Amino acid sequence: MSGDQAIRALLEWYTLAGVDQAIDNTPRDRYREAANTLSAAAKPPATTEPEPIVARETAPASPPPMPPTDTLLPPGDATWSAQEIAAACTSLDQLAAAVRAFDGCALKRTATNTVIGDGNPEAALMIVGEAPGAEEDRQGLPFVGPAGRLLDRMLAAIGLDRSAVYITNMLPWRPPGNRSPTAEELAICQPFLERQVELIAPRILLLVGGIAAKALLNRREGITRLRGQWFPFSTPRMEGTVQATATFHPAYLLRTPSAKREVWRDLLDIEDKMKSGETAP
Repeated sequence: MSGDQAIRALLEWYTLAGVDQAIDNTPRDRYREAANTLSAAAKPPATTEPEPIVARETAPASPPPMPPTDTLLPPGDATWSAQEIAAACTSLDQLAAAVRAFDGCALKRTATNTVIGDGNPEAALMIVGEAPGAEEDRQGLPFVGPAGRLLDRMLAAIGLDRSAVYITNMLPWRPPGNRSPTAEELAICQPFLERQVELIAPRILLLVGGIAAKALLNRREGITRLRGQWFPFSTPRMEGTVQATATFHPAYLLRTPSAKREVWRDLLDIEDKMKSGETAP
């Protein structure tokens, strides 16, 4: 038998015996190794003298800047930054430019356009919705899709059009897939919306939809309970208050036409207050 044949025969025998890998070139007494390992583990660890702790002198950290007294948000928070930026704007044009330059909200990175506001900056009636939809994101204007066209008909029913009102949203950027905004997104963008109210100074604030109503009125009730009521709205920088009321969003009316009856009552109430010149409580 040649050498190659002998090696092949040996390998075949290893295979039949269940050997599938080579571990060492020489035999190892693993029983003795295990005993040595247990013996070493039983010995107490050697003790060493601890190194002395030397105090290092460090410069005292300077305290962070304090936020304004009317907010409890920490410095560096995106909402606090938005408050500072919004407060510094003295016109709607400045505010629009500031919102377009603001990078503190992640929604901006997925939106096509920044949608701020449309209409008469001296309007007595200001309408606030939730967020831009797909058509609004494409055109860069609020309420220009199917819900916006219904809103135009609602306004026309009480003798108004877009030249007589100012229309905006809580968010200037469309949430992906038209999902509901998160509480963080609303908090970040709310200072810009509040600054719009301060600059326009409307007599009546109409909040369409539960998200806008609960955020601006700081209420937990749903839109079904909030609609038809009147609330005083103000910000720390406003001298007085604005009359605010809520109603169903036009998008909801497209899905639930039976709710138009309640909205018609709300619109008639708004018309009466505008004609009477009634001021906020």
